[in-house]
Amino acid sequence: MPAKVYTDKDANLGAFKNKTLAVLGYGSQGHAHALNLKDSGCKVIIGLYEGSKSKPVAEQHGFKVYETGEAVRRADVIMVGLPDMKQADCYLKDILPNLVKGKTLIFSHGLSVHFKLIKLHKDIDCIMVAPKGPGHMVRRLYNEGKGMPALIAVAQDKSKKAKQTALAWARGIGSTRAGVLQTTFKEETETDLFGEQAVLCGGASALVQAGFETLVEAGYQPEMAYFECLHELKLICDLMYESGIAGMRFSISETAKYGDITRGPRVVNKATKAEMKKILKEIQTGQFTREWVNEYKGGLKKYKALLLKGEKHPIEKTGKYLRSMMPWMKKKNIKGVQASY
Repeated sequence: MPAKVYTDKDANLGAFKNKTLAVLGYGSQGHAHALNLKDSGCKVIIGLYEGSKSKPVAEQHGFKVYETGEAVRRADVIMVGLPDMKQADCYLKDILPNLVKGKTLIFSHGLSVHFKLIKLHKDIDCIMVAPKGPGHMVRRLYNEGKGMPALIAVAQDKSKKAKQTALAWARGIGSTRAGVLQTTFKEETETDLFGEQAVLCGGASALVQAGFETLVEAGYQPEMAYFECLHELKLICDLMYESGIAGMRFSISETAKYGDITRGPRVVNKATKAEMKKILKEIQTGQFTREWVNEYKGGLKKYKALLLKGEKHPIEKTGKYLRSMMPWMKKKNIKGVQASY
């Protein structure tokens, strides 16, 4: 039976009448949630750490900005729009001391709550509203009168109205225009981490690099390898995004189709799936999160070394050269650029 899809008719912004909503952080998701909620008629304030470079931006957008702890104290509903590894320290220092009975915490990803990096105040509601796309798209779709699909979840429901709050927030950011599904903190966290690691980021990056290396090592020009293993990937992904795998196959040549269905399973095979299962188990048991927390607290030495190694891969030099020949492509020099919080 298909999961229930919640839309505008299931959500009531009246849940926020006479309430103050706070968004902690003004990065990718934070700015989109704050602006959309404000445009939906809600009272929204921003919480930032002292000295944040995002303060003038938020103020320019019409928000009152407070230091994080003060924003939590003033608000009834608080979205924690901070990076995963910054949430625990901020929670202990600024959030928890200012929580009282009746307040609600909102997360857009469940890692800190599910893996108990933070211990929830016993008298509050804790929910999740997770749009399935980046913040700039959440904002753009809202402005176009559309919405980004989202997930909601309830981790703690002291008021017995936590789900109503989650749906109201989802409506305020425009997600109920498209459709909202209910999940759990456990399911969202574990599937999100798995998708990032095994398919969307880790799996795709490793597959592209391995394909590039295979062709270059066989004597083919790096430019040809780049076009075939990276550049054209977007075309295939777009077809899959719009029409599914079957729709993509409908759109490609018979030769490409035959190669797809007979050779693809030789690359991603039983051994690959067995490794995926190991990755999933590491996520489920908390092994990955413990490893990531230790890496973060240890100064990110391995993390930085592996990123640097990736930046020096020959595919990056080839790609930079070829992209310079594509005037139609919007150039993005994003190295070293991070969202502001």
